[in-house]
Amino acid sequence: MNEVTIWLALGAGIISFLSPCVFPLVPAYLAQLTGTTASQNKIKADQRLILLRSLGFIMGFTIIFMLLGASSTFVGQLFSRYNNLVAQIGGIIIVLFGLQMAGVLSIRSLMSEKKLSSKPKKTNSFGGSVMFGLLFAAGWSPCVGLVLGSILTLASQSETMISGMAMLFIYSVGMGIPFLLVAIFYSKSLHKLRRFHKLMPRIQKTGGVVMIIMGVMLFFGYFQMLSSYLAQFVPFSI
Repeated sequence: MNEVTIWLALGAGIISFLSPCVFPLVPAYLAQLTGTTASQNKIKADQRLILLRSLGFIMGFTIIFMLLGASSTFVGQLFSRYNNLVAQIGGIIIVLFGLQMAGVLSIRSLMSEKKLSSKPKKTNSFGGSVMFGLLFAAGWSPCVGLVLGSILTLASQSETMISGMAMLFIYSVGMGIPFLLVAIFYSKSLHKLRRFHKLMPRIQKTGGVVMIIMGVMLFFGYFQMLSSYLAQFVPFSI
């Protein structure tokens, strides 16, 4: 894992956070996590409680995404003898995801959402917030699937399972840090979040263009060449 994939995974996590099924619902998630309500533009809970429950929530979805990363890398290693073919297929998939996000294509099956069949009870403990994070990742993965699928495709190209898990850990950090910032700085002034809503379509389209470029590079083998070139300038590797 090198600097290119690190920044791609981090950016993908941020874009996933800004997706229509995550960012607009952050107040509801915070209310659910703290066992309180959101009224008068603020969460009716102590700031310390909000922070701890948010950390538990982030821990929960990070576990699921890292397991997905490990599984994706494992599958990729099974087909290592067909590495070039797998990379080309992965590049095509990423380009399709990017075209969908950029608004060029409209494939309904790629935009389908899968919500939890039953509404989870409000959490009353740190362990409950971790469990809610686990359920969040399992239930909402299809909603952020365009970006998540692209990162999992890259993870399947990882040489080791640790590297694939690390990529999904960084992806989770990209989702977790904005969530934590909102929880800390905006939980008592939720109305200020509305100013960010108008930026979401632009961010989604920009992310789509980046995915298209990434997919094309992966298909023609330029992505691995770029990664190998930049790896010599990185003082560490995963």
